[in-house]
Amino acid sequence: MSLLEIKDLNVHYGAIHAIHDVSLEVNEGEIVTLIGANGAGKTTILHTISGLHKATSGSVTLEGHDLVKTEPSRIISLGMAHVPEGRHVFAQMTVEENLEMGAFIFSKDKSGIQASMKDVYERFPRLKERRRQLAGTLSGGEQQMLAVGRALMAKPKILLMDEPSMGLSPLLVKEIFKIIEEVHKQGITILLVEQNAKMALSIADKAYVLETGRIKMSGSAKELMSNDDVRKAYLGV
Repeated sequence: MSLLEIKDLNVHYGAIHAIHDVSLEVNEGEIVTLIGANGAGKTTILHTISGLHKATSGSVTLEGHDLVKTEPSRIISLGMAHVPEGRHVFAQMTVEENLEMGAFIFSKDKSGIQASMKDVYERFPRLKERRRQLAGTLSGGEQQMLAVGRALMAKPKILLMDEPSMGLSPLLVKEIFKIIEEVHKQGITILLVEQNAKMALSIADKAYVLETGRIKMSGSAKELMSNDDVRKAYLGV
């Protein structure tokens, strides 16, 4: 069943045509990855899905709900959360305050927020240890955990993840991808933008290759992993 569907999406930045007639779908329960070089338009697509940038034309639907004309706060309440590129934690707020911000749509449900926070702390013990610490003083890996935990506080059906391994050591990259797989096992659908194509394809069900704002290739992750063009361009083979 299609959870997220994009059809003929076009996006402009002023006179620049950034996204050209992109169509893709994410079925419930899948990990779908969008790979491509820097500047290909991957982040723009995620921003458009979550309402941070408006589409010029085309449609974006989540369980049949039209997202193109929907405000970001409403999109969150429909079951979508976004882990942004560069993490963007609130540096001058504590870890716990950051997590509370992730649950702002449930602000009246205090017991529900506490239950969600308990779940996040069980998944990320390091965040519990540092819950009174300012987020800006955390390491890069810890900030990424916090960004994921903050998104999970919104109880999403689908999680948009933008370059979660960016700037992390190889050891932490493996840890972050393990976290992605664990989140997926909880029943959360994931749309993953990731420059580490090898790691992304290794955990994904389906993949799309984006070049200069256009989908150039799509298929199962296994098929693309063995495709010669993909291997040469993105896997260093």
